[in-house]
Amino acid sequence: MLYLLAHWLHFEGFANLIRYQSFRSGAALLTALLIGLVIGPRFINMLRVRQGKGQPIREDGPQTHLAKRGTPTMGGLMIVIALSISLLLWMDLTSRYVWACLTVTIGFGLIGFLDDYDKVTKYAHKGIPAKFRLLAEFVVAGIAAWLVVTEPNLYVPVFSNMYIPLGPVYYLFAAFVIVGAGNAVNLTDGLDGLAIMPVIIASGTFAIIAYLAGRSDFATYLGIPHVPGAGELAIFCAAVMGGGLAFLWFNAPPAAVFMGDTGSLALGGTLGVIAVSVHHEIVLAIVGGLFVMEAVSVIIQVAVYKRTGKRVFRMAPIHHHFEQLGWKESTVVIRFWIVSIVLALLGLATLKVR
Repeated sequence: MLYLLAHWLHFEGFANLIRYQSFRSGAALLTALLIGLVIGPRFINMLRVRQGKGQPIREDGPQTHLAKRGTPTMGGLMIVIALSISLLLWMDLTSRYVWACLTVTIGFGLIGFLDDYDKVTKYAHKGIPAKFRLLAEFVVAGIAAWLVVTEPNLYVPVFSNMYIPLGPVYYLFAAFVIVGAGNAVNLTDGLDGLAIMPVIIASGTFAIIAYLAGRSDFATYLGIPHVPGAGELAIFCAAVMGGGLAFLWFNAPPAAVFMGDTGSLALGGTLGVIAVSVHHEIVLAIVGGLFVMEAVSVIIQVAVYKRTGKRVFRMAPIHHHFEQLGWKESTVVIRFWIVSIVLALLGLATLKVR
């Protein structure tokens, strides 16, 4: 909104900074952070009053988690509200990327909210039926893919402008990336602060990638696909970082609130649609390698157990496996953060190693 005002009213001097994506990225981060910190305390109290028992805690999980009973969930609403207001203030609202990403953020957030609401009201772990949830996610992801995809090519990192033409299949692939990212982050969200910090790190990484992809000079120099208008996604990523940092303030151990499926699905799906928009889907698998590892651990555990009746990991997702090995929760979280930082650096390295 402010960007359009600056454009229509021909702002000059200091106010002209609003036209710059770098300035608006910083402003979006700070705005989302401030909104999240301001609304956080009252929002958490409201959730605590309305939910009563809070998020159900698994009886078969680590015994240390039983102390978390009564902690409210759906804290992801706080993130979605903070970043949405920030985006409406600072992004170019004529950009299709804005609306595609907001479609996924709000759409996946709504699906997660319904799942969380079902769990809280029934005080059970199951939530809404998995088939309905996946169908709804693919519908939302399909709409977003239709909005952002103009070139149905899968670009291969490390090699300059090397791509695989997928044609119409690319839309299905794009939807799969978005849905997969949403559910991978959802599976990672099992410990205080575990999911949100890697999301912040991945968002910061893709803010850089989106800015570079949106600039024809940088894209040509680096040999990455140039996506006109993609620089606006740097602002989106910055807003995610701001909202995520505000949430981490309250989610730091011992957590005052959990983000729930409301937040994890929304944030994961957002990373997915941003990666699709800038044609860095494979790089997302590198930068978000922690999320991939968590999802794969669950797939392996389920597949092997159904086939042999034996478990590969003591408990899945894999962060619980390390807890069962005797690692403290804070140790698992911080070490996984370190892994996320290393993977983000590897993802950025693919921009130059071409």
